[in-house]
Amino acid sequence: MKFMNILLQIQTTPVVVDSLTGDVITPAGARGEVSISLMEMIMKGGPIMIPLGLLLVLTLYIFIERMLVYAKIKPLKDGFVSSLKEYIAKGDIKGAVQLCEAQQSPEAMMLAQGVRRVGQPLQEIRTAMQQAGLYEISLLERNLSVLLITGRIAPIFGFIGTIVGVIKIFYDISLAKTVEIEVISTGLYQKMMASAAGLVVGLLAFVFYHWLNSKVDKMVQHQEKIQMQFLDILSEP
Repeated sequence: MKFMNILLQIQTTPVVVDSLTGDVITPAGARGEVSISLMEMIMKGGPIMIPLGLLLVLTLYIFIERMLVYAKIKPLKDGFVSSLKEYIAKGDIKGAVQLCEAQQSPEAMMLAQGVRRVGQPLQEIRTAMQQAGLYEISLLERNLSVLLITGRIAPIFGFIGTIVGVIKIFYDISLAKTVEIEVISTGLYQKMMASAAGLVVGLLAFVFYHWLNSKVDKMVQHQEKIQMQFLDILSEP
């Protein structure tokens, strides 16, 4: 109850500002600074902010790196398969393969595996293309699992910081033999900043993972569409 009364007293204490200097005057008449930089506030979170900071840097790095990779990928146009059909009809398999490799896209790499096996049973061609497609998708999904893991463990680190902050609060109270805001402020800062940082990093990793995963899903759908078009061409008499 004493602790709650102190918090209520702090929240309801009026703030008086000196009209000449702009300084904040406390009820005791002392002048104090009320501004605090973001870095100072983060440092009050304690040592647990170091692994959380590393997780944040890792999350941003993976997101930016994957976005740059996906930005370089240009989906194949619908007329590309028809161009392959012309090469295959003329028996120019080597030219068809070179056309695929020149595109430098996951769909083209998959089609190249199918073109190399033209003349073999259709099921073998389909299997080879599916395996090539899975390999290309695995390259697109590289490091996405790290984002998923980060989204799960970052809040845990924040919870650990919260527990450490609570322990510090009770430890400081036991040393000071009183429950004053100056005594518990350090533990409160550590508790709240660790919780907030863990949730923010976890949320960013979660959002980035699903955003990037949705882009990969769209590429997979387009890849399957291209595969069906190519197999339909091979099935034609």
